[in-house]
Amino acid sequence: MTEAFLILLGTIFVNNFVMVQFLGLCPFMGASQQFDSAVGMAAATTFVLTLSSAISYLVEHYVLVPFDLQYLRIISFIVIIASLVQFAEIIIRATQPILHQILGIFIPLITTNCAVLGVALLNVRQSLNFFEATLYGFGAALGFSLLLIMFAAIREKQAQQNIPVAFRGAAINMITAGLLSLAFMGFTGMD
Repeated sequence: MTEAFLILLGTIFVNNFVMVQFLGLCPFMGASQQFDSAVGMAAATTFVLTLSSAISYLVEHYVLVPFDLQYLRIISFIVIIASLVQFAEIIIRATQPILHQILGIFIPLITTNCAVLGVALLNVRQSLNFFEATLYGFGAALGFSLLLIMFAAIREKQAQQNIPVAFRGAAINMITAGLLSLAFMGFTGMD
């Protein structure tokens, strides 16, 4: 139980993929313009990241390694991720059409989110078992979701403020992301 807690704590705060390892910055910046779209993107990414970690583990250990096909690792993980993204998009379109319209292009961007592929590859490198690999993916998704929602809330608050012209738009977003990154760096060494 302690090991599971440390994996979650580590992936959410200490080794957060966006703020510490700088993976997944494109959807982080793009999908955080509105709070509602950030929540939807966080849910979709959590679904894809958790399931892709579990399925990638199974494919790695029961297909690629036994048949000596490790050279197909990246392409097989990309196919898994793309399939899960398409499945998530179908579910969102069927159950939440307004959210699907708001998210638009950002749902397919989960496929190119390097954090999703990064988690799958790090699971292989770290030699985690199935439970730990799935938990690692879930923790990474929670860390991404936490940051995405926090950043969206901050951006909505900033839109209501009188920010000097030189700092509006991308400038204030980068400054804010940098400050969030510094805050998350404060967790370094906790695990």
